[in-house]
Amino acid sequence: MQTNNSPFSRFTRESGALMHLSIPIIFTQLATQAMGFVDTTMAGQVSAADLAAIALGTSLWIPVLLLLRGTIMALTPVVAFHRGARDLKSISTECLQMTWLALLFSVLLIAYLLNAKPLLEWIGVAQEIIPIASDYAIALAFGVPGIALFYIMNGFCEGMNNTKAPMIISVFGLLVNIPINYVLIYGKFGLPEMGAVGCGWATSIVYWMMSGLLYSYIKTHHHYKRIIQFSDIKPKPSQMVHLLKLGLPIGMNIAVCGSIFAVIALLIGRIGAENVAAAQIALNVSSMTYVIPMSISFGITIRVGHALGARDHLGAVERSKIGIVVAALISLVSIVMFLTIPDTIIRLYTSDPAVSATAATLLLFTAMYQFSDALQTSANGALRGYKDTKVPMILAIASYWGLALPLGIVLGLTDHIIPAMGEKGFWVGILTGLSVAAALMLLRLRFVIKRHQTAIEPTPLVQPQAA
Repeated sequence: MQTNNSPFSRFTRESGALMHLSIPIIFTQLATQAMGFVDTTMAGQVSAADLAAIALGTSLWIPVLLLLRGTIMALTPVVAFHRGARDLKSISTECLQMTWLALLFSVLLIAYLLNAKPLLEWIGVAQEIIPIASDYAIALAFGVPGIALFYIMNGFCEGMNNTKAPMIISVFGLLVNIPINYVLIYGKFGLPEMGAVGCGWATSIVYWMMSGLLYSYIKTHHHYKRIIQFSDIKPKPSQMVHLLKLGLPIGMNIAVCGSIFAVIALLIGRIGAENVAAAQIALNVSSMTYVIPMSISFGITIRVGHALGARDHLGAVERSKIGIVVAALISLVSIVMFLTIPDTIIRLYTSDPAVSATAATLLLFTAMYQFSDALQTSANGALRGYKDTKVPMILAIASYWGLALPLGIVLGLTDHIIPAMGEKGFWVGILTGLSVAAALMLLRLRFVIKRHQTAIEPTPLVQPQAA
C-alpha cells in the first residue's frame, strides 16, 4: 500500500502539477506557431511571389524574434523565484526593468526590419520578390513593441503559476488573425489588396490586441493588480544589466539552435528538390513535436524557481528529476507514432512516391532523437530554474554548431569518411549532436545541484579533540 509520502505518490503529485502548468503552454506555443502556418497558406493562394516573400521575410524575422523571446524568457524563473519567496515588490521591479530592456531591444529590431530591402539585395534575392518581402518586414516592425510587451506579460503570468490566461488569449489571437488576414490580403471592405504584406500588418495588429487583452487581465485581476507598481518605473541600469546577463544566453541559445535547421535545409538544397521537400516534411513534423518537451521545460523552470524561492532546495531537486522523467516518457509517444504510422503523417504533406520514401527514412531518424531531445530540453529547463543560463548556452551551441552541423556536412555532402549519405547524413549529425547535448545538460544539472547544495549546507562546528 502506497503512503502519501511514497516515491510513487510524490511522482504522481509533481507530474500532475507540472502538466497542469505545461499543457496551457503547449497550446500557447501551438497557437503562435499556427499564425505563421496561416500566413503561409493564405499568402500562397495569392501568388508564388507572395509565398516566397513570406518565406524570405520569415527567415529574416524568426532568428531575431527568437533572440527577443528568449531574452524576455528570463523573467519567468525570476518571477517564480520571487513568488516562492513572497517578495511581491521585487516582482514589480523585475517586470518593469525587463520592460525597459525589451523596449531597447525593440528599437534595434525595428531598425533591422526597416533595413530589410538592402539586406535582401545584398543576399542576392530575385528582384521581383524584394519589394514584397521588404514591405512585409516593415509591416512586422510596427508590431515589435506589441510582441515584446506580450512576451513580458506572458512571462509574468507564467512565473505567477498562471499559464491559462496567455493560452486563452493566444488561441483567441489565432482565431482573429484569420479574418484580419483575409481582409488585408484580398482587400475587403474598401481596403487595398496587400497580398503577403497584409499578413505582416495582420500579425502586428493581432499582437498589439493580445498585449492589450493580457494587460487588461492583469490590471483587473484581484491579486495581480496590486503587484505591478508603476511608481517604481524609473530605469535601473544595474537591474537591467542583471536581467540581460540572465536572459541573453537563453535568447542566443534558442536563436542559434533554432536557426541550424534552416541552415540544414539550405545545404540540402544542393542535393535536389525532392530531397529538400522530404527534409522539410521531417523538419516540420519534428518542430511540431518539439513544442511538447519545450513547453514542459518551461513548466519545469517555473516549478524549480518556485521551490528555490521558498528555500525548498530538496523540492527543487525532486522537481528537476521528475520533470526530466515526465518529458522523457512523453517523448515515447512521438517515437511510437513516427515508427508505426509514418505513411499517414507523410500523406498530410505529399503524395509523391519518391519524396514519401525519403521522408519515411528521415522520420525513422527523427524518432531516434526524440528521447535525447526531450532529455536535453527538460534538463535545460531545470537549469533555467536555477538561473544557470550561460554554460547551457555554450553547451548547446557546441553540440549543434560544433558537432551536429559539421558532422552532417561531412556525412551528407562529402566522401571523407563514407560515401556521401545525402540528407540522411544530416540526420545522423542531428542525432549525434542531440545525444551529446543531452549528456552534457544532465551532467551540468548534476554539477549545479551539487554546487547549490554545498552553498546552502551549514559549516559544521569544529569539535574539540580529546586530550
